[in-house]
Amino acid sequence: MSALFALATSLLWGLADFGGGLLTRRIPALTVVVVSQCIAVAVLGTIVVATGAWTEWGPQLWFAVAAGVVGPVAMLAFYRALALGPMGVISPLGSLGVLVPVGVGLLLGERPGLLQYGGIAVAVVGVLLAGGPEFRGAPVQRQAITLTLVAAFGFGAVMALIAEASTTLTGLFLALFVQRVTNVVAGGAALWLSVRRGNPALPEEGGLAVVRAALPALAFVGLADVAANGTYALAARTGPVTVAAVLASLYPVVTALAARGVLKEKLRLVQAAGAGLALLGTVLLAGG
Repeated sequence: MSALFALATSLLWGLADFGGGLLTRRIPALTVVVVSQCIAVAVLGTIVVATGAWTEWGPQLWFAVAAGVVGPVAMLAFYRALALGPMGVISPLGSLGVLVPVGVGLLLGERPGLLQYGGIAVAVVGVLLAGGPEFRGAPVQRQAITLTLVAAFGFGAVMALIAEASTTLTGLFLALFVQRVTNVVAGGAALWLSVRRGNPALPEEGGLAVVRAALPALAFVGLADVAANGTYALAARTGPVTVAAVLASLYPVVTALAARGVLKEKLRLVQAAGAGLALLGTVLLAGG
């Protein structure tokens, strides 16, 4: 069951990333984050009430609040990077968030094995190869790589925090609900500040009608991301964390395949090699 939950995580995260990246090409990224998370809050709120999960309120939910603050920053950075593209490079680099749990382990006195040291080296080389050809090109491509690395750190932090926010299944529902409510508050504040600075909250062409038409896709992105967090927590709880992490880290492959199949996106050989090495480094880190 642990392997099935982890593979489901990869599928859900990969498709959510692909959908979010597509949506931000038509709708401002902050609006995508806020609307998709509002839908997730409504669904999770119903589940919390129906299961009585609200009775498990406790101090551990501060971890969910922290995850909710970091999450919108990571999602915004990642969606903007995906909009800049190419998705086949950006998505694997986003999986480098696994460095965060490794760093936490080091602070707690753990020491990586040879396999993990190898994973760090391979991942760094992958970043350089995937981003190298872009460094000599337009500045926007350098920005895409930077945004992706910021997002990766945020994703890793969210995974570490949400894992500490619950110990039961109903507690997980409540933790995810608190996390998403915080997402909406933080993302909504950022959207309000962005509008105050003159940035549009709605698409310049089509306006609110475009957002309304995209509601099914926005709902899918928000709910798939929530479900992925849940299935990963279940995978880590029902089996070895290392196995769950390895299988869950395969989500960039789903995004890359979706980009190639739907968008017919083609990568340069060096970029594809770098993206592959970044993903391999992630697997080595998680499996060390």
